[in-house]
Amino acid sequence: MENLKYDIVVIGGGATGSGIAVDSASRGFKTLLLEKNDFSEGTSSRSTKLVHGGLRYLEAAVKSLDKDQYNLVKEGLIERSRLLKNAPHLCSKLTLVTPIYKWWELPYMFVGLSLYDLVSGKRGLGRSSIVSKKKMFDNFPSIKKDGLVGGVKYYDGSFNDARLNISLVQTAKKYGATCKNYHEAKSFIYNEEKISGLVVEDKIANKEIVIQSNIIINATGAFSDKIRLLDDKKAKKMLDLSSGIHIVLNKKYLPNNEGLMIPKTEDGRVLFILPWMGKCLVGTTDESTSLSEHPEVAPSDVEYLLKHLEIYFDLKIQKEEILSQWCGIRPLVAPDNNSSTSKIVRDHIITSSDSGLISIIGGKWTTYRKMAQETVDYTISNFNLELKECKTKKLKLVGSENLKKSLLKKIDNKEIADHLYKLYGDNALKVYKSVEKVEKLHSNYHYTNAEVVYCIENELVKKPLDFIVRRTTIALIDRKVAIEILEKVLIIMQNEFSWNENELNINRIESLEILNNYL
Repeated sequence: MENLKYDIVVIGGGATGSGIAVDSASRGFKTLLLEKNDFSEGTSSRSTKLVHGGLRYLEAAVKSLDKDQYNLVKEGLIERSRLLKNAPHLCSKLTLVTPIYKWWELPYMFVGLSLYDLVSGKRGLGRSSIVSKKKMFDNFPSIKKDGLVGGVKYYDGSFNDARLNISLVQTAKKYGATCKNYHEAKSFIYNEEKISGLVVEDKIANKEIVIQSNIIINATGAFSDKIRLLDDKKAKKMLDLSSGIHIVLNKKYLPNNEGLMIPKTEDGRVLFILPWMGKCLVGTTDESTSLSEHPEVAPSDVEYLLKHLEIYFDLKIQKEEILSQWCGIRPLVAPDNNSSTSKIVRDHIITSSDSGLISIIGGKWTTYRKMAQETVDYTISNFNLELKECKTKKLKLVGSENLKKSLLKKIDNKEIADHLYKLYGDNALKVYKSVEKVEKLHSNYHYTNAEVVYCIENELVKKPLDFIVRRTTIALIDRKVAIEILEKVLIIMQNEFSWNENELNINRIESLEILNNYL
């Protein structure tokens, strides 16, 4: 049995855990990042793809004079700016429009969005403006015209969450962190009732490893309470969970690359209709849910989204038009009362148990970096570590360190070059050169065999869906195509990993099970 020692061990390879690994490693601590499945396999690859301060929180802050909500918005907008600078190939400015059907809502929404601009300050992405009814018809030809007064335009950020997560992992590795997917924390080791390590199962090699460390950080998102109970059977619940449901449609519903934001549906949820990866992404959040390894989109969730699309579009959208669908579980700090999940402040808390297990609970993608900084600062001050300053505010993530469009001239196919640039940034040429002959995996998309090889060699791909769902997000935008290319990906992986026929078949069955039932 292996026996390894680290300064800091982070459990959880999603946005929060990977961010902590970057912060810890870049400060010079010997860091280990553990993920029981694949990096970003849970919520961190199933977000609404927005980098934002949170308009709804700002409205709540103003209505109830809530300083916590206001600070959350301000913090989110500061981090939005940093993220767009630190990973510009994966994060970009997004234009959003709110359609208005009651005349009195036009000034109300405009004032609210102008306040959002004001809070953004010099980090703003553009000034909000009123959009005429004619312009709305021009930009959104399918929008419901009956009763439309106009719209209000504002700006936020959009990003590729799964790719950003793996960029964080690569950045942590660059600064010396050891990063392991398919390594599950099974139990903690104690010395005089204080944590001194943990036992980890390597799920690929099917063996156990002993890790020595006095500092273990639980950053497992929706599974945080489960890890806390592993340490303390009497640990009180700290999480409330809500689900985010999403469907993907053809780009024809958003032909001009601008998104729509519906601030309040009939049950008070926010509905987003966004351009993403060449498709139309429709999503909403804040439905209470329970913990699940593979959360499913219920038929009622699909009906809910289609019903609300019909409220805002002059056409009937058929279920058969849905290219993909997914659900993510949001970890929220449990309130002291029985508030609905939509009213819970999206902040985070950092705590430690009597035995010394550190847990970070709650938060959101946009503020992952700030959460990581605060967690490592907390660790330093509470565990007598050497004081080392945070370096991540201006730290360029892997893929964005030497971004130059000129490097794409060395790739003879412009469409593939642009595709690789958007996913891999300044590593695009390295990806392209991973194989002697670059071939597309599917005629309708620019994903290539070179990416499979590159992601195995550089991005810790161990299973087919690591590549199909998360390194490239094919399955999240077109499930049918994901199934069609599965065999090609399997054959490449068989060659790279020297799988026998039994291993190949096991991976095939496992992949199809998830693609057919959970996406």
